Amino acid sequence: MAQEFVNCKIQPGKVVVFIKPTCPYCRRTQEILSELPIKQGLLEFVDITTTNNMNEIQDYLQQLTGARTVPRVFIGKDCIGGCTDLVNMQQSGELLTRLKQIGALQ
Repeated sequence: MAQEFVNCKIQPGKVVVFIKPTCPYCRRTQEILSELPIKQGLLEFVDITTTNNMNEIQDYLQQLTGARTVPRVFIGKDCIGGCTDLVNMQQSGELLTRLKQIGALQ
């Protein structure tokens, strides 16, 4: 169930972030991504606290990405990590490059 839930969210050409609304790193990640010119419909924040299987989702994210913490940021099918990784990519210019590669920018 958790595997299916996560896998149906992660899609090529889309930015998906698994979050918990109370997490400060999740909020920072949302701020950063919301300021970018990402095409409508191609940025999704998935609040895992609203599901009945939050722990299973985090267990599956651990299998998939090597970490069970949130945020887990996916650019297309690739997990780039969490908030710190996102900030580092933004500062290096790699974030915009990756977003262009998947066609997510306006």
